[in-house]
Amino acid sequence: MQPILQALNVRKAYGQHVALDGVSLDIPERSIYGLLGPNGAGKTSLIRIITQITGADEGEIRIRGEKLAPRHIAEIGYLPEERGLYKKMKVGEQLLYLARLKGLTRTDATQRIKAWLQRLDLTPWADKNVEDLSKGMQQKVQFVATVLHEPKIIILDEPFSGFDPINANLIKDEILALRDKGATIIFSTHRMESVEEMCDNIALINRSRKVLDGSVGAIRDTFRTQTYAVEGRGRLLVVHPDFEVLEHHERENGHFYDVIRLHAGTAPNDLLRYLIGQVEVHAFRELIPSINEIFIRRVRETMPETIREGELVP
Repeated sequence: MQPILQALNVRKAYGQHVALDGVSLDIPERSIYGLLGPNGAGKTSLIRIITQITGADEGEIRIRGEKLAPRHIAEIGYLPEERGLYKKMKVGEQLLYLARLKGLTRTDATQRIKAWLQRLDLTPWADKNVEDLSKGMQQKVQFVATVLHEPKIIILDEPFSGFDPINANLIKDEILALRDKGATIIFSTHRMESVEEMCDNIALINRSRKVLDGSVGAIRDTFRTQTYAVEGRGRLLVVHPDFEVLEHHERENGHFYDVIRLHAGTAPNDLLRYLIGQVEVHAFRELIPSINEIFIRRVRETMPETIREGELVP
């Protein structure tokens, strides 16, 4: 299946600073695509090229195989990290104004606004000025403005910033519902738990270059280390040519917790059979690195050695 959006060898520089250096991406249709990277990696520069706020110096963006053109703006909804609402306008009036700019009729816009305000518990605030709303409510209003015209491609830059857990979960459910209805979601975030929960595919950009991409499952499989956590009761002394004990923890009442790595060619069932013959097994699970751990590892690997020992803030 052809990707709905492709970045082909995109390069962008601001003076002497190279923001993007030959970045290529294939974003599948009807998917949630995480665009990850440290601050200053180039994510926002790529988003601004896709949304035609700025242009690439080299390379191109394609929508369904067609070179990006002004007509594609109608198919894109963009929620920037820097929120931009008119504080003195009433919520309902502002949403109607923005919807009309996207080509909706007054009747269609009014119906959609009412439905979205109800879904996000904003109906009582429709006649209030934006400045009277809390930061979280303002963000919900801007989310509505982003998706009101039912774009095929929705770009969200830090969509959960400033939300309490309840509203973050509400927006998460709406994003998943939009994907299920056919939209393609591209979102940039530092919340790695959101990536684990929501993303079908991710790309990691660091120091202007793509350093990792693929499906979340395939990427985690790539970083598997054949390491297992074992919890149980009894006295476990593993001295075996096929296993290596990395950690051993004695607990109360004869319980233990061990971390064991398999040697090449050894299957998990081989370890489990050995354990069952030695102790009472209560839990047995593979330790696969999280996306956050993979993120930090790959970023550190691509940092110059002179700064690799410094503090990394994802």
